[in-house]
Amino acid sequence: MVEDKAKVRSLGLLFGVSAYTLWGLFPIYWPLLKPANPLEIVSHRAVWTLVFCLIVLALGKQLHSTLKVMKNPKTMAALLLSTVLVSINWITYIWAVNHGHVVEAALGYYISPLVIIAFGIIILREKMRPLQWVSVAIAAFGVLVLTIDYGRLPWIALALALSWGSYGLIKKQLGLGALEGLAIETGISFIPYAAYLIYLGNQGTGQFGHSPGLTFLLISAGAITAIPLLLFNGSTTRLPLSTIGLLQYITPTLQFSIGVWVRHEDMPPARWAGFLIIWVALITLGTDLVRSSRTVDNRITQ
Repeated sequence: MVEDKAKVRSLGLLFGVSAYTLWGLFPIYWPLLKPANPLEIVSHRAVWTLVFCLIVLALGKQLHSTLKVMKNPKTMAALLLSTVLVSINWITYIWAVNHGHVVEAALGYYISPLVIIAFGIIILREKMRPLQWVSVAIAAFGVLVLTIDYGRLPWIALALALSWGSYGLIKKQLGLGALEGLAIETGISFIPYAAYLIYLGNQGTGQFGHSPGLTFLLISAGAITAIPLLLFNGSTTRLPLSTIGLLQYITPTLQFSIGVWVRHEDMPPARWAGFLIIWVALITLGTDLVRSSRTVDNRITQ
């Protein structure tokens, strides 16, 4: 029995590390789709993600249950809003990566857990533990330092963190499976994105079909989007929330590393200082996460 639990956790860890690693490597993939512009890339991403999701749902005999979800007006209204939010997130992220702002994009995903905590307090009236207050305060100071360094608000990071945090909040309230939710969201956005791709094709400015390699990469955007999500789903059913919470930092750490050491983006001392402060905030948050999970485990076993 203990051995079975260990195997389940090991598999969950493999799934989780794989999911967050793939997400972290996205800054290498999206530039390969140039000269397609960010909106064209996102359009292909949505269209081919829908195709991939429908195939997986059909194979898993989940299409009927997904269609039942679409009959609920309140759920569809929430999914319409989440579709807008994930579109903002995707367009901002791909624009940032393809225009030399990988480090700032990584910052957005570093601070998104803190944004989610803030939303929990403001919107859901959740109570914050002392270390959570400390982590949010430290992170706010870090963002201030980075704002001074950039000479502007780090709008890319804030747009990513706020859109992803809001998206996560809506999905948490819905309690819908990630794959089903993604299928419906890409279904909602299918018509405008497909129309844009048809427009580009008619104008002769679209990149689809111009070269076999680029066409293959554009189509692959669907699988590239959905596969990490499937791996993530596999990890959440096998690992405690505290472990998932710590694994999520693999993604921005890889993004940051790619931005600094692969893309050679500018990192003056003040920017390093700002990121160091953010990392201290995240270590504080991680410590709180581990402590709180231990308390829950102790209560369960007593």
